Amino acid sequence: MSRIRIIGGQWRSRLLPVASVTGLRPTPDAVRERLFNWLGQDLRGMHCLDLFAGTGVLGFEAASRGAESVTLVERDARAFSRLREAVGQLPAPQVRLHRGDALEFAAHPPRRFDVLFLDPPYGLGLLGKLVTHLPGLVADDAVIYCEAEHAVPELGDFRATREGRAGQVHYQLLEQP
Repeated sequence: MSRIRIIGGQWRSRLLPVASVTGLRPTPDAVRERLFNWLGQDLRGMHCLDLFAGTGVLGFEAASRGAESVTLVERDARAFSRLREAVGQLPAPQVRLHRGDALEFAAHPPRRFDVLFLDPPYGLGLLGKLVTHLPGLVADDAVIYCEAEHAVPELGDFRATREGRAGQVHYQLLEQP
């Protein structure tokens, strides 16, 4: 089992367990640093959703920076087990775990979210399938952070306002015009 480090907020430098799952790609430190420079370091009052959680590091970074709530959705049993272990290691009552399919969750979310983290498995067309669920999933003035194997200039009504690339991974922040 490997570990990943939280880089900011109240849990900075804490190591979290990561499952050994094929295709799991933890977001690198430098990319997370850039993301939270874009979003801001203080996420108080924000409701965040890490829809394809994997390691959960984006959600844990948001919780570490004061997000009011963070929901992590993960289908893989091993990855979900490590998420549960990580929540147990932190004083993280604002972090909620949901084991199941991301698209099913998106079709019937318990609330609308201010920040949506999307890093789906590659090659399955999941971003395109998610578009129809965005109106019921995101709050007014929400932002979407997306990682993909290709650039994502738009997703439904959202347009990329900031973007970068790390190796073969494209990442972007999308907002409504």
